[in-house]
Amino acid sequence: MLPERSNTIAEEIQMGQLTTHMLDTVSGKPAAGVRVDLSILDGDRYRLIKTVHTNADGRTDAPLLAAAAFAPGRYELVFHVAEHFARQGAQQATPPFLDQIPLRFAIADAVAHYHVPLLATPWSYSTYRGS
Repeated sequence: MLPERSNTIAEEIQMGQLTTHMLDTVSGKPAAGVRVDLSILDGDRYRLIKTVHTNADGRTDAPLLAAAAFAPGRYELVFHVAEHFARQGAQQATPPFLDQIPLRFAIADAVAHYHVPLLATPWSYSTYRGS
């Protein structure tokens, strides 16, 4: 006998999620092994929810937030890029021009997919809301 499911397929489709990835635009390749901290704005301070590392494809193995954990609010992703570029042997200043890149954004729709990628070099970065 199969275990009962708590959600119908329609309910699962309706759940939002947060995903990310990082592209090393110096090499033109996914940035593997990058530490990413996810925090939520709690009052007037950001509170750490979790720390993950990107996989060989520059993505996380699972959504950062999904199902019941995915909720409207203000969030911050911090990408630890200097560590990545040091491992790659990229030229960096001392101290690095970009050490940690914080991206602050808001989730308004609890059933949407929010994808927040980072494209970075030791000297610049860009982001956008992807799909």
